[in-house]
Amino acid sequence: MRALLAGLTLTALLGTAGATTTLEGRVLRHEGAGGTWQRTLPDALGPLSGPLEVGNLVLLGAGPAVYALGAGGVVTGRADLPGIVSSLDAGGDVVTASTLLGGVTERFTLNVNLNAQGGGLSVQERVALPPDPVVTGWLASVADQVPPATLADAARLDPLNPFLTLRLAQAQADPYEALSLVRRTLGGTLPFPAWVQLAARLDGAGFPSAADLALTQAQADASARGVDPEIAVSRAALGAFGNPSGYVGALLAQGRVDRAGVWMTYLRQLHPRFEGGGALYERYARTLDAQGREGEAAEWRQFARSLQPGTLYNLGLEGLGAVRDAARLASLALGLSLLAALLTLAVRAFPAQADDTRDLGGRYRSWLRRPLARARRVFVAYASPSERLTVTLLALALLGTLGGVQWANLSGAALRSPVLSSGTYGGGWWNAQLETLTLRPGPDAALLTALGAQLDGEDTRARDLYGALGDACVRNNLGVIARTRGDEPQARDLFRSALAAQPDLMAAAFNLGLKPASPEAAFQQRLRPGQPRLCYPDQRRLTRAVTGDLSVTLRAGLRAPLALLDPSAGGSARLGLALLGVSGLGALLLLSLLLPRTPLPAARSRPAGFRVLGLLLPGAALLDSPWGGVLLGAWGAVVAALLPLSGLVVFANLPLVGAQAALLGALGGTYALNTLAFVLAEIRHARSAGRERRAEGN
Repeated sequence: MRALLAGLTLTALLGTAGATTTLEGRVLRHEGAGGTWQRTLPDALGPLSGPLEVGNLVLLGAGPAVYALGAGGVVTGRADLPGIVSSLDAGGDVVTASTLLGGVTERFTLNVNLNAQGGGLSVQERVALPPDPVVTGWLASVADQVPPATLADAARLDPLNPFLTLRLAQAQADPYEALSLVRRTLGGTLPFPAWVQLAARLDGAGFPSAADLALTQAQADASARGVDPEIAVSRAALGAFGNPSGYVGALLAQGRVDRAGVWMTYLRQLHPRFEGGGALYERYARTLDAQGREGEAAEWRQFARSLQPGTLYNLGLEGLGAVRDAARLASLALGLSLLAALLTLAVRAFPAQADDTRDLGGRYRSWLRRPLARARRVFVAYASPSERLTVTLLALALLGTLGGVQWANLSGAALRSPVLSSGTYGGGWWNAQLETLTLRPGPDAALLTALGAQLDGEDTRARDLYGALGDACVRNNLGVIARTRGDEPQARDLFRSALAAQPDLMAAAFNLGLKPASPEAAFQQRLRPGQPRLCYPDQRRLTRAVTGDLSVTLRAGLRAPLALLDPSAGGSARLGLALLGVSGLGALLLLSLLLPRTPLPAARSRPAGFRVLGLLLPGAALLDSPWGGVLLGAWGAVVAALLPLSGLVVFANLPLVGAQAALLGALGGTYALNTLAFVLAEIRHARSAGRERRAEGN
């Protein structure tokens, strides 16, 4: 009966007698219900679709929105959508709008409210906004392109665009009239990115109280759309959502610390885990310190530290950068050590190799004439087994650290992808982007996809995706589904089971009424009162879902070595070449362990070049001893840590700036130890050479 009544009602609305609306180019003409009127739509509105008549309203798609136009062509309602509206359809008993963005098509059901003042629009489904400035900055862009001469007329025809109203308010000479217009800017319904952009403009125009109200509205709208403080936000996504962090930086540069505090509170409550957050929190804390507000500064630093659990190795929001720089530093140190060791061994073997290959045709032509015999006389063949083992271990360690850099690059690119860093999950655009990520099958990937379905209201599909997963986070989310369906006993059992399996699970504690202290719990209590709390995957689970651990990255490189040269997944072609080169070198050094040692008389074992390198490269001439390898590695690490002084490399996430004096002292210590060991080695060599000469004389 309800479906029949809805169909009859819509049929009556769509079948208004005598109503005719046409769109020719950018000229919209209407005759019939609501009078006769004509509007020329500006190019700033973007692509147009429709029109569609519903009762006394005309629906028109313009850019990423559907407008409801009433008498005189005045806007009476607007539905903000996540893509450019491509078509409007009134088939069946519903009005639907199709959107297109980045090749992703979505369909939404529109509610046309003829009983609202002038008529209004809303969307039945959840609208998750993509981090695309074309969508999120559209209202402000439309208002900015209106010429000043036609501003008043544009604001009259579109009273729901607050950016037009604010421009009109700034042009008023009467402060009371301007204040009245500013109040109008806060009376509509906007997506949260537009509220943030409006708040920044209100702040800049000298209306701080109105800006504060706009930020409050932004939080409420973001919460309704599923944005959650537990989900990280990339710098690009935050820029598309109004760029509040950039505005905080501008306020701090202007010395407006109190206003910056309001915006910092907004970030803390809605987007605490934003990219670059650690640096901005510390900058704000230092500013507070400079004003003598040490207590507030300490509280902000404590808040930043509270965000570290759940990140990679609990290193904080920028912890992955520290991991990447540490792997780069270790790779550089091992590369210098390996190069020094191989160069020293080659210089030592060079004279003997020339003599031994003379009968085979020379150092190079012998590879063509007698390749097997020449292979026994490569420079590593003159090294002792312990020296070969040391350089082989250095090569394998270098391969591992380069793999660590590759893993950090791939993980960072995946964690910054719009799928995982737009503040929420779910939605047609999100699901399409998720397919571009190569998720590793397992509970972490299942949790991610199921969460997207659950946020979209598809509880049955979400429960199927959770399947037989039994971890604490999944139990909590199944409990949320049970509570949503009214099964409170089962919900509480699932929450208790989740908390027993993971006692620090905030979501389960919140759902059991234990009132945990966390920014996520405070957000849920304030903006979603009475709603159960979902459990979201932390950074470690997300990393396992998209890239796995280091062994997964190395195995993938072995299976498809040419894929290392493809930078599309976030890697680097140069790094891929380095991995391939070190892999080949490591394989050759492993094979060299099987070669018999070519005799090297004591008289030729320490030529002049070898001695010079032995003094210049600490430990390189002492690889017969394990302590030589340790000394060589220490030298490589110290030199690598000091290389930022040359400006050739930068380790931005490692605290090396204040340790330069200690590093220089350590470098001097390695040379002192090497000199002492070198002198002792020379004494031993002289004694060995003397015994050899006496034996030959006898």
